[in-house]
Amino acid sequence: MTTNRALLEAALVGYQHQSDEIKMKMAEIRSILGGKPPVAAAHPADTDDAPVKKRTMSAAGRKRIAAAQRKRWAAQKTVAQAPAKKRHMSAAGRKRIAEAARKRWAALRAEKAAAQ
Repeated sequence: MTTNRALLEAALVGYQHQSDEIKMKMAEIRSILGGKPPVAAAHPADTDDAPVKKRTMSAAGRKRIAAAQRKRWAAQKTVAQAPAKKRHMSAAGRKRIAEAARKRWAALRAEKAAAQ
């Protein structure tokens, strides 16, 4: 077990060294491109030493968000459960459509007979 730990510690040191080299090369390129100081120096939060702040939410905030989500789910369920309204066609409308279809078929048959 100790050899694995020593191996992992050595790997960690090696990776840290590679990381430092990469950061230095990136700083060089940035200075060549913009003549500005390296971004790592300008932003100390990017370094590994800076603690990461966690955002926290109050219990009241969580309750408000949960209530809003439950409201959205309830609205979604009512929309999904609502029966679809059926559309009805009047007798006159049905008659107009049938006449138009007969007219189109008659024209097609006449055109076909003329072509023969």
